[in-house]
Amino acid sequence: MGSTVQRTTYRPPVADDSLYEPVPDVLLNRYRVIETNDDGGFGSVFICWDSNLQRRVAIKRIPLSVDEDSPQRAASLKAARNEARTLGLLKSSNTVTMYDFQADDRYSYLVMEYVDGMSLAELLARVEDGLLSFDECAHVVQSVAAALSVAHSNRVLHLDIKPANILIDHSGTVKLADFGIAKLSSAAGYGGALGGTVGYMPPEQIEGDYVDERSDIFSLAVVVWESLMGTSPFAAATTQKSLELIRRGPAVKLSQKEPELAGTVENTLLRALDPNPTARMSTIEDFAKVLVPALGDPKEGAASLADLLSQAPDEPQDDPQSLDLSLYDRVPWLQKTSERVVCAFVAGLVAYQTLPILAGPSIHALALGTAGSAILGALWPPSCGILGMLLIAGALLAQPAQLAFPLALVVAFCGLTWWAIAGRRQAFANPAMLVPACFGSPLAGASISGFALTPGVALITGSCSYLLSIFVINAVNNGYAADTLVLALRDVFFDSTTWTLTIGCGIAAWLCSLISRHRGPLASSLGQAVLVAILVFAYVMCAHGKNESVTDALDIPALAIAVFLGATLCIASALAGQSAIPLKGDDRS
Repeated sequence: MGSTVQRTTYRPPVADDSLYEPVPDVLLNRYRVIETNDDGGFGSVFICWDSNLQRRVAIKRIPLSVDEDSPQRAASLKAARNEARTLGLLKSSNTVTMYDFQADDRYSYLVMEYVDGMSLAELLARVEDGLLSFDECAHVVQSVAAALSVAHSNRVLHLDIKPANILIDHSGTVKLADFGIAKLSSAAGYGGALGGTVGYMPPEQIEGDYVDERSDIFSLAVVVWESLMGTSPFAAATTQKSLELIRRGPAVKLSQKEPELAGTVENTLLRALDPNPTARMSTIEDFAKVLVPALGDPKEGAASLADLLSQAPDEPQDDPQSLDLSLYDRVPWLQKTSERVVCAFVAGLVAYQTLPILAGPSIHALALGTAGSAILGALWPPSCGILGMLLIAGALLAQPAQLAFPLALVVAFCGLTWWAIAGRRQAFANPAMLVPACFGSPLAGASISGFALTPGVALITGSCSYLLSIFVINAVNNGYAADTLVLALRDVFFDSTTWTLTIGCGIAAWLCSLISRHRGPLASSLGQAVLVAILVFAYVMCAHGKNESVTDALDIPALAIAVFLGATLCIASALAGQSAIPLKGDDRS
């Protein structure tokens, strides 16, 4: 089967700072990261929960070439996708299935089947003397050979067969992982993509000569030898030293340690380990056909491996209830639904409060306007912010007054500016902005912003929501009559208390978001406590500036509402799960 020919060149690995970036919470807006293994050969391997299909998957993330403008970038990604498509066609019960291949501006992602068990490397590290029984080894050889047979018939080489890439599930089924990763990684632009692992690569692979099926046979023979002897015969610190060991041959023969392995087993493995590819078997079927019967009974080996894995610590099964997942991970549609419901409610509430001023006492106009606003907020959650600002500006225009148009223009301009910066980016910024104005509670926006928004957006929205609520409270008290409202606002906005509390709300929301961001209910509770402390401090500063007592300066009802709202959000987070309220911006979209 010499027709399957590739060329691979050894290149030393290139350090990639991207491998040391903080572990993301979610990959590709769909996969919740459960575990991370940075020893992924060509990148990091993430064990994830697929929130759409409700199952575990393994995702290998491979860094792309840094130069985004490189003319080879598009061609490389196309080659990688074509290679991934080929790998996806490999159908074997002994091959880890590849589900998907995606790429963004920095990484390519291979979404693969998750095997609930352990690798052969982990198993050898746990069993006595690091050895498999003859039957167990026969089962491994038969299984890996079956996987390679399908791959080789599809002109695909593995080129990195080693114990870490041989996986065993709890039923004793053996699966070969990372098929064609070397070629795919190289095609995707990963710097220093090695075509194998030192100690398992044959000479032709180390030296960059032509490789074919016999290269995989060599690597599998090394794995078998290690499983029977406890050590890899060609393990070395460098490829050159490994190459020297290969050319000398194994230092200790199998028959010296296990006389039962003399004859067929030893001779077959020594032939497969020959430095000259032409001296090896030409096909993996020939190798397994001779070696497996001489080793033992694969069925007995499968049962024995299943028994060994049953003694390992219990692993959580593919059940979302058994994993440390939030409510939003177990019910993936709930996040967007909650956003739509909240934004629809707020949009309808603003319309209900302003339409009587805009349209008069008409019940039909009120019902239709409220329903229409709620529907718009549900269909496009960010719209509730811009809709609320325009309704407030419209209420000012509805009252005949000389200053109505300029005041409405200022409100609309300020509102649209805030919306362009924050409201359109994060859906929950809109309720955080409007709820204080709707309920006449100026501090409520800080609590919502600190809990639900990213720090920068929380800072802006916390401050702006306080100013908007003060504006709306005075507008309601003056019947939205612009001329008298301007006089009232003049006193309010020239009062140092207003600006002290505006700054206090912004800082409190910002710090609360920093403390609680992605750290669970306890951190969220601490963040809300810090938020209340900062607000109280802001009132203390107001009292000090006016030589008043602190008790006279404190707005006890507003603080009580802020505390109640913050506590309610924290309780909801705790009940739903550690990261259950994924409202902290676009990273959880």
